[in-house]
Amino acid sequence: MSHYLLVVKYGNLGILNEFADILYSEPKEYLTILKHELAKGISYPQARENAILFYLNDVKKYSNILSSPNNILAVEYLKAIKKLKSKVLPITVKRVGTPYNSLKRNGNVASATAVRNFILNNKNFQDLVPKKSYKTITSNIEHGKIINDLSVYEKEIIYTLRKMKTSEIAELNDVTEGLENVIKKAASTCNNLEDLISSIKSKRYTQTRIQRILLNAMLGITKKDVKDALKTKPYIRVLGLNEKGKELLSKLTRSNTKYEIVTSVKRFAESNNNRTLTNMLEKDILATNIYTLGYEFDSKSNLDFTKKLIIK
Repeated sequence: MSHYLLVVKYGNLGILNEFADILYSEPKEYLTILKHELAKGISYPQARENAILFYLNDVKKYSNILSSPNNILAVEYLKAIKKLKSKVLPITVKRVGTPYNSLKRNGNVASATAVRNFILNNKNFQDLVPKKSYKTITSNIEHGKIINDLSVYEKEIIYTLRKMKTSEIAELNDVTEGLENVIKKAASTCNNLEDLISSIKSKRYTQTRIQRILLNAMLGITKKDVKDALKTKPYIRVLGLNEKGKELLSKLTRSNTKYEIVTSVKRFAESNNNRTLTNMLEKDILATNIYTLGYEFDSKSNLDFTKKLIIK
């Protein structure tokens, strides 16, 4: 039986599972309460938390569980395990040191957000990451290959949205309820990412969701793409491995018949006949090509074909 580690702020797996049960089964009473909460004009995450607390009818016991991003992610994983009827056994690991997205450090412990912020502001972060990670990061900084913020692509994003028709924006994954009109209007009047997101953001649509939509626009990821992908067995893309990884990969290759294991993009692209997998691979390649546009120099495309597996 395999296990899955969940990093959480609140370590009670039983209570997290209760939340996941509700979000998976969506009882009518819960949905009615959720609809009532959304009618108040509050954000969807807050409305969902309120609805669950009212449904469970024990605010003292369950309060603040869904106020932590780590707990929210853990609940989503638990919901997915239920949906897939997976035999994976989840185990919680309590997050200590600093909260998710905190910009402060606690000794030599800091969130990923804080580390990125230190890099952006040229502050020392050596004691906050493993030695090998520090060496890799500083090397990438030296070679101008650090992408620290989505704003690096603000012109590409705004250009893409201005080029798209409103009807095309409506087909992007995560765009609902007329949000395409708000996005199109904002793209027509804003020339930087901060203003663009501020013009679109509302209580109902969080900044994180808007950022996902902007990335979907750059990559052309539509609702249909996601729907098709969910109905198709995905490929497994191997980026790097060590000696133990080689051993596991060999075993997987021999025993696995359901999923394509990709170690060579070129070979897979030439041999694959599944149209959905081809579309997914093209999105992968496009993502890499757009990503390298953010490099200060040496911005080469098609690294998926030319970059060799990382072998340690």
